Amino acid sequence: MSLRKKAIGIAASQAMRFIAPLLNRFSDDNLIRLTYVLEKVARLDYHKQQIRELRALFERRHPAIEFARRVLRDTNPTVRKKLFSNLGLNCVYFSIDKRKELEAQGLAAPFLIVISPTMRCNLNCIGCYAGSYRKESDLPFDVFDRVISEAKEMGTYFFTISGGEPFVYDGLLDIFKKHNDASFLVYTNGTLIDEEMAKKLGKLGNVAPAISIEGYKEETDYRRGQGVYDKVLKAMDNLKKEGVFFGFSATYTKLNYDIISSEEFVDFLIDKGCFFGWYFMYVPVGKSPDTSLMVTPEQRQYVRERIWKIRDTKPIFVADFWNDGHLTSGCMAGGRLYAHINNKGEVEPCVFAHFAVDNVKEKSLFECLNSPFFKAIRSRFPWTDNYFKPCMIVDNPWVLRESAQEGGAHPTHPGADSLFTELKDFLDEYSQRMEEVTRPVMEEYKAWLEKKKQKVASGEESKG
Repeated sequence: MSLRKKAIGIAASQAMRFIAPLLNRFSDDNLIRLTYVLEKVARLDYHKQQIRELRALFERRHPAIEFARRVLRDTNPTVRKKLFSNLGLNCVYFSIDKRKELEAQGLAAPFLIVISPTMRCNLNCIGCYAGSYRKESDLPFDVFDRVISEAKEMGTYFFTISGGEPFVYDGLLDIFKKHNDASFLVYTNGTLIDEEMAKKLGKLGNVAPAISIEGYKEETDYRRGQGVYDKVLKAMDNLKKEGVFFGFSATYTKLNYDIISSEEFVDFLIDKGCFFGWYFMYVPVGKSPDTSLMVTPEQRQYVRERIWKIRDTKPIFVADFWNDGHLTSGCMAGGRLYAHINNKGEVEPCVFAHFAVDNVKEKSLFECLNSPFFKAIRSRFPWTDNYFKPCMIVDNPWVLRESAQEGGAHPTHPGADSLFTELKDFLDEYSQRMEEVTRPVMEEYKAWLEKKKQKVASGEESKG
């Protein structure tokens, strides 16, 4: 174990001595006290400011405090401890120095790595981006294990496991157990989470399943197959019973964007026990890309406004992979904040950008994340000053085209390069329309940021 990792472990243990007593007492006063402890632990000024803002929300009884109550009340003790020690301390606070050091050198500094150890799946969903991959040839366990170890050396302690269906991968739980200082978000169809699996996840504590759902029974079974919706609800019941921190993931298309962003739908999932929800826009990649399923810029704007309202009124954490680009100052891909490793070991800039140069079977993760291809992507950042059209696939398609050519990237499955050929005109037109629709929103956001900056400088913001 490196000295840096040892230091992280010691610091996390010391912090948990102060935090642990507060995790089992659920009063609002203790939640507010917890923010003071976290503020002392935080090492960067902007983290301290974020915690002060959270405290202000708690003090005015924003739904965020009910969300915190839910986490402390409804998760089991192991899960609670791992959320704070792994996700809160290791992922966010104690590993950021290393990432900042890499970023200052122009190198990849990912907060998270997405790994798809298998593309095998027990379902065959319409429009799934994984559908065109081979369903055999899983990522070898030793490579999977090594990549996570190398990522932690880079300051990355958060891993998203995708696929395929991750729970068909042999040894998946062994990975979670071995790397018990890291946090894992697992995108799953939920059909394999029976009572026994839920118990195992509850004991591990560092795994958060995100169960795919397309809406209610009609929408989910239409895309995922007859009877899947009922299995999804049963999986949620199993996880809730074991006190597991879990949520949902939903892909919005022209067919369901209004349903899955409705208050009624979110209320239903809160009642089922979900603590978080991830929204993904359908993009025309993978198996049989269909541009007719893609939401219009106006519909995308509608979803963004709905999600903002949900965040402000519901005790659940929700995020939108596309519409929340303003929260990360633009696109995360290319090793800036994250990258994707597919089942063949190829390192892609994004789970939806199926192009690669290097393979972790042949090179270290560090080398792969700093390939000419990834450097070409990062050198173009920021490719727009409009954070509400951040994507290099559909919002700024020239970025991926130019970077792939400059970096010598190859498609990682047949047909991936359709983004550069038959879909080129569609994407260019879509990008232009997105600029027209979102530019006024971005100007309003800039004005809000300036006011916020002035309040922080005067001390008014920290007082709530």
